[in-house]
Amino acid sequence: MVFAREDAAGSQKRPGEPARLLIVEDDYLVASEMEAALREAGFAVAGVAGSADEGIRLAALQHPALVIMDIRLQGRGDGIEAAIEVFRAHGIRSLFATAHADPAVRRRAEPAYPLGWLPKPYTMDALVQAVRRALRDLGGSAQP
Repeated sequence: MVFAREDAAGSQKRPGEPARLLIVEDDYLVASEMEAALREAGFAVAGVAGSADEGIRLAALQHPALVIMDIRLQGRGDGIEAAIEVFRAHGIRSLFATAHADPAVRRRAEPAYPLGWLPKPYTMDALVQAVRRALRDLGGSAQP
């Protein structure tokens, strides 16, 4: 069993502060809707990235508790590669929100120790519930 490093983002959350989330989604409209729904639910959005490289960079700078990661992204690299790198470098785990979750894709993503899979299309309520479950699995507060 692998655990996140002590310096991982979740350990930087102070009691009473909302969980900080990073969104990695290359569809601007979907990312905007995700950000609005998560903020409305009381979460703090540390950033929105449209590519794997930008997601990796923002995770290193912002240290979110969780990354909500699409798999197919613009530019080089994909969400699985980004999630693995973010986990290995910073101990930050991902929740995959994607239309691509067949068994081969899931096996490829195993080194990132994903906190779950949210199949597209999904509602914003389903997204919020999946984030709460993922944070609960991390041992952090699932609230707001």
